[in-house]
This record gives sequence, structure tokens and C-alpha cells, in this order.
Amino acid sequence: MPTPAVMWFRRDLRRRDNPALAAAAADASVVPLVVLDPALLRSPARPRDAAFLTAVAALREELDGLVVRAGDPREVVPQVCREAGAVSVHVSAETTPGGRRRDSDVREALQAKGIDFVETGSPYAVGPGLVRTGGGTPYQVFTPFSRAWNDYGWRAPAEMPPGTRFARGLDSTDLPAPADLPPEAIVTETQALARWAAYRGDLLEGYAGRRDRADLDATSRLSTALKFGTIHPRTLLHDLPVGERSADRFRTELAWREFYADVLWHHPRSAWQDLRPALARLEYDDPSVDDEAAGRLRAWCEGRTGYPLVDAGMRQLLAEGWMHNRVRMVVASFLTKDLHLRWQHGARHFMDHLTDGDIASNSHGWQWVSGTGTDAAPYFRIFNPITQGKTADPGGDYVRHYVPELSHISGAAVHEPWRVAGGLSRGYPERIIDHAQERAEALRRYAEARERS
Repeated sequence: MPTPAVMWFRRDLRRRDNPALAAAAADASVVPLVVLDPALLRSPARPRDAAFLTAVAALREELDGLVVRAGDPREVVPQVCREAGAVSVHVSAETTPGGRRRDSDVREALQAKGIDFVETGSPYAVGPGLVRTGGGTPYQVFTPFSRAWNDYGWRAPAEMPPGTRFARGLDSTDLPAPADLPPEAIVTETQALARWAAYRGDLLEGYAGRRDRADLDATSRLSTALKFGTIHPRTLLHDLPVGERSADRFRTELAWREFYADVLWHHPRSAWQDLRPALARLEYDDPSVDDEAAGRLRAWCEGRTGYPLVDAGMRQLLAEGWMHNRVRMVVASFLTKDLHLRWQHGARHFMDHLTDGDIASNSHGWQWVSGTGTDAAPYFRIFNPITQGKTADPGGDYVRHYVPELSHISGAAVHEPWRVAGGLSRGYPERIIDHAQERAEALRRYAEARERS
């Protein structure tokens, strides 16, 4: 009887196209393991934790033998190996700073007991750190990275060895019951594969021209599935034709995800600190000591700023654990440029409420908007929430759906309810700031920061 191998699932909660699982199953029976790490799992009610637990529950049904244990992986993984008599642990390589530190500790604990720690693949089509310039240095800008990433290429989807055997009999803890997720959420492997099969037809064909429309079902909604690895980006890339406008645009969006992971790989501190120090002297308001700034931050978090597109996005986040990507950029610009608050306030709020909260994409997306990230000269990009609303939601349907106090206003007029007779009569708040004034203030602060640097 072959010695069992432990397959420790983390950000790869799927059976199909899983190179690490295929490696574990190549010459051994597999003990599938998920560790409920209290350092990562805060509450079953938190959207990201609820999505994780939902994905784990689905994987347990798929594998019919998944071992679930709660505790510190540094202790749990070696204990499961002892119980199973396993001499190897297989994983998809982790790429975040915290995940890399944890895996280094687990590897050390296993090696002390003569157990191999085997990394195969990663949550990305091209592992972070692999794409380099001709001089061997990391890419600093997206466009050349994306070209090199495409040239580097990726493997075909992984096949499971025939006759894969899953060991059974080890004790498993009960999963905490997660909070209910909205019906729009795409979380499990079955949901992700079904959504992709449906999406890559007519919806994908219109992606390039419709992806910035918040009022349309034009995006894949696969970000949560990608976060937890219930579908792999390689699976998506394998199905994308080359040379078709929308397919190429979709491929580019996947490249952005991989670029941000690569940036974090090379610059771990950028998870919560400015990637570029050019704006280190920029003046921000501090809600910890400034009551007015604190009130504005609360209004932004609650979706009560008086700017309909901003408020619709923030309420969508609270209701669904997700927000349309164009709206994410608008609300981020509003927080950092109109309210003059540091990007970390918004990034933390997003991580608390997104089901797809991914540290690399989230933090670097925020930095791209705030002007501290990978874009060469971005601070002058200040989104106008009114014109953005008319572009992303031209008929106002998105706003009316999430801001019912404005449901009586028809068409694009909903983006400027203060101009409509009775527009604010149903409890919608007055604007907390004047965008034109705060845009000028943001540029003034930027000019002063440049002079001081």
C-alpha cells in the first residue's frame, strides 16, 4: 500500500485543474486537508470568511473525505501527517508575504520530522517572480509586464491521474455555518465552472465594450472564485481565443491580477505601505483625531455621501460583498482625492466586506487610484463621480437599485438629484462635499507635496 500524501488546500479549493493535487495523487493515496486558521478566519459572518467556508463545504462534498481541522497550521499539518503516516505534504505555492512566512515555518516543522513539503503551481497562471526584464529585474509598469507575461505563457490545465484514491478515516471537525451569501455570488467550483461556461459565449463577446457598465451583467463575476481558487486563471486563459477584441481585453484584466501579485512578491511592504514614496509628504486628513474627517469616512462607508454612484457602490459592497470594478475606482478616488483620506482606510474597509478580498489586487488597486502605486503619473486622475455615473450607469438603473431613496427619479437625472425638484425628498442626504472644490484642494496639496519633496 503506497504511503499516503497530504494535500493541504488553501487558495486552490477545487478538484479540477489542480497541479498540486495531481502531484499528490501521482503515486500515493491522498489525504485532503483544510486548516481553519484562526489567524485568517475572523468570523463566519465576515463576507470573505463566509465565502471561504462555503467553498470548503462544497469541496468536502466533492471529495467525500476532506479532513477539516482548526488551529495553527504549524501544529495541525504535522499532526495530520503523524495520524495518516504521510511522508509528504503537497501545496500550491503561496505568494503573499504572510502566506510565505507561514509556509516557511510549516516546512521547517515538517522537515524536522522527515516529511517533504512539495510546492506545485500557484494561484496564478505565471507564478509571481518569474516574469523579468531582459536585465533580470522586476517590471515596474503594467504594459511591458503584460507583454512579457503573454510571451512567457502558461501550461495547459492539469489532468488528474487516473485511479486517484482519497484516504478516509481521519477525524474532521465541523465547519462553522457561514453567513448566507447573495444569489449573485459565484464561489464554489461548480458555480464557477457553470458561470464560465455560460459567460464565455455571448457575454464575453461584448466584454470590451460593456465591461465598464455597472448597470449591466457584463463582467464574469469570477473574482471570488479566483480568490479562493475554485477556478484557476489558467482554465480561463485556455478557453480564450487570441485576436478577438473582447477575449484579448479579458486576458488583459487577468494580467492585471498577475501583475499586482508580482509587485507584492517583490515589494512585500506594499501590502499596506505606499509602493512609491513620491507622495510621502502629501497632506491627508486624519479621522482618528479630526471629527469632521471621521464623519466623512463614516458617510463613505455607509453609502451616504450624497453622490449617487459612490453611494450605490458602497451599498452594493455592504449588501453583496462585491462591487463593480469601475465603481471601485470611483469610490476609491472619492475617498482619497475628494475626502483627502489615506488609501489604507478604504483598503481595510474593502477587505472587511469583499468576498473577493485579495491583498495584492486590493492594495495595489487602491494605490493605482491614490497615486502611490505602479502608475507613472496618476495623481492628476481624479474621477468626477457625476460624469462617471452617467458613463457607467447612463440610465440610472444601478443607482436606483441600490439607493431606493432615489427610485422616483428617472433616467440619468438620478446622478444629480439636487437638480431635480423633490429629488432629496425621500431621505437621500445632501452632498457632504463639493467635488469641484475638493478636486482643486487635492491638486493644491499635491503641488505643495511636490515642493516639499
